[in-house]
Amino acid sequence: MRFKQLTINLNIFLMASLLFGGCNLIELSTQEEELEELPNKNYEETGIASYYADKFDGRPTASGEIFRQDSLTAAHKYLPFGTMVRVTNLSNNKSIEVKINDRGPFITERIIDLSRKGAETLDYINAGLAEVTIEAVLPVDLADSLQQLQ
Repeated sequence: MRFKQLTINLNIFLMASLLFGGCNLIELSTQEEELEELPNKNYEETGIASYYADKFDGRPTASGEIFRQDSLTAAHKYLPFGTMVRVTNLSNNKSIEVKINDRGPFITERIIDLSRKGAETLDYINAGLAEVTIEAVLPVDLADSLQQLQ
């Protein structure tokens, strides 16, 4: 009886070790992937931009900041919060710099979701969507530091 209980306890311990040990491996690999995706001064992406619906004004973003339609902020799927990017509308060459503070957009073809102010500045409010290029805008010292890490 005592041997059976010891065997059960040992099996539970081994299963828990494997389960929780695997969680640490997943967390480390996720952190490594995020580090690889940090923007550098050469980061560029081209795709479709959209803008937030008015119903999101005043709601918290994924970063915890409150979203405001009159601010120069944007959502991106994976760029770190606080990253500054230059967004250029390819149909009229208008550009704006915005801060990433949210996650999205969650539609496959879209690469960035801008505030209304950003979309107005790039002149695509009426169209609703625009083909854009996104470039990371980093302070020179930060850009150089990131480049040395690679």
